[in-house]
Parts: sequence; structure tokens; C-alpha cells
Amino acid sequence: MPEHVSIYQLVGVGFLVLVTLAWTLGLAHMLRRGRFEAALRRAGGNLPALPSQRRAAPRLECVELTPAEEDAFAGLVRQFSDGR
Repeated sequence: MPEHVSIYQLVGVGFLVLVTLAWTLGLAHMLRRGRFEAALRRAGGNLPALPSQRRAAPRLECVELTPAEEDAFAGLVRQFSDGR
């Protein structure tokens, strides 16, 4: 360690080097991700190497509850909302 350089100067330079490295890596990551998203847009949402998904979304199921089940569910909701 040179005698004319204080510890604060050395720590400051080290900190600036780390910040510069983190900034460079972050910038490279953002640019790479931007290129990937641009490729997705050009391909119409799908990359040419990936097969398109033809499966439709699953259907939602609906079950009718009896009045007793509705009352029991309402009681359960009240219990949870009270924090018990």
C-alpha cells in the first residue's frame, strides 16, 4: 500500500470499481433481455424454435351450493376475517 494514499481513498476506489462492474453487468443484462423481447415481438409472440401452444385455457368450474353450505361458508369467512 503506498504511503501517500489514505485508507479512505483506497476504499473509495474499490467501491467505485464495484459499482462500475455492477452497472456494466446490469446494462448488459438489460440489453440482452431487450433483444430477446424484440425477437419475441418480431416472431409474433413465439420464438421460431419453440412450438406454438394450441391448447385452450382450462374451463372454470362452477358448483351450486345448498343454503346450508352457503351458511357454513359465510361462517368460515367471518372466522377468517376476525383473525381466529
